[in-house]
Amino acid sequence: MSIFISGEDGYYAMTKAGTVVLVLVLLAVMLLTAFIADKKQGKPVISPKQLAMAGISLALAFITSFIRYEMPFGGEVTLFSMFFICFAGYLFGVRVGLLTAFAYSLLQFMHSGGAYMLTPFQVCCDYFFAFTALGLSGIWKGKKNGLKIGYVVGCIMRGLFHTIGGYLYWMDYMPESFPKALAAFYPIIYNYSYIIIEMVATLFVISVPAVKRALERIERQSGEGVAVFGKKSEKSA
Repeated sequence: MSIFISGEDGYYAMTKAGTVVLVLVLLAVMLLTAFIADKKQGKPVISPKQLAMAGISLALAFITSFIRYEMPFGGEVTLFSMFFICFAGYLFGVRVGLLTAFAYSLLQFMHSGGAYMLTPFQVCCDYFFAFTALGLSGIWKGKKNGLKIGYVVGCIMRGLFHTIGGYLYWMDYMPESFPKALAAFYPIIYNYSYIIIEMVATLFVISVPAVKRALERIERQSGEGVAVFGKKSEKSA
């Protein structure tokens, strides 16, 4: 079809040139956003510290997404990869959260989604909308138990977009071993089975006292002074 996208047998795939262009676009968007001034507040949309910590969160999320367990009917439970994106959103708010999550969606798309595309909306549901939804955790910045609430909401919203895409595009791929009585709920079971397992495991881990203290220390170092677990922390000097 073009030097960027190839088409065959009803699906589309990214070419090497298309992948390179997408990477360059991602870098351009990140750099442009970092230097755009916020007219109302008179400061950058993303400060250097926020950009650095968002980059670290993005890298940790992408790396841990490779450490995974595949569920019987599909879907993969990763090593808390969703949490790192939600944590960045909660630390710095929904604007930084959505930007970080959108960058993560591009990385996930380039890694796996570019090899098999049906329609643009299918790609959006499976990648851009779903993973960017994790950045909604930033809405609960500074709220009591906001990190946990934001994380849960981000996970649920990610699953919602995956499920919409499942009903629209992937019902024909339901495995024969899947219970016929539950066939109508296949996209819901498929997507929320691995998302909820990872979500519950993550909530348990971040409730461990040692982990809570570590997160609070990172929070103070971020300079935001928000209350990760409902206890207001002091801003770092």
